[in-house]
Amino acid sequence: MVREAALPPDMTAEPAMTDTRRLRYVDPHRRRGRLYLAVCWLSATKAGLWLSTHFGWKLDRRLLKLTKGRLSTAGPIAAALLETTGARTGQPRRTATLYFHDGERVTIIASQRGWPKNPAWYYNLREHPDVLFGGLPFRAEIVRDEDERQRLWDLADRVFPQFAVYREWALKAGRVIPVVQLIPR
Repeated sequence: MVREAALPPDMTAEPAMTDTRRLRYVDPHRRRGRLYLAVCWLSATKAGLWLSTHFGWKLDRRLLKLTKGRLSTAGPIAAALLETTGARTGQPRRTATLYFHDGERVTIIASQRGWPKNPAWYYNLREHPDVLFGGLPFRAEIVRDEDERQRLWDLADRVFPQFAVYREWALKAGRVIPVVQLIPR
């Protein structure tokens, strides 16, 4: 079960001038080096999954906030804070997630490591599509067109090859992993 931390009541987006430095551009077409691919592989091992489940999700929210998005436990893999409004509670929620760019849009994958259920943030943005990602305002859209989903999966697999493994695990559990695009507001 992935948990999300409640944000303090005074959560606000910082001015746009400082926000632009928080979300680095992730080109899915860029060639990844051996260290990058090794970190991706390690993250999908039993040890890597255990570490990310028990420590990474807790640490990343704080680490990304503290370093203004420069450092996370994902290492060379780009991660940023997704700030949503709780679907049932209406309370602010914060979680770290991997991402990549598709032009001006940012794509995030609701993989939850291929587990049987979607992550809570997916339901939150479905109910409240206006979100902050890396401190920047976006409107979330779930990609439903199969051709577009396939195109984005091809890009996602270039950024984080283990997404293909997560898709297999999710399919075995009877779940189709949602693909979400964040459109700048």
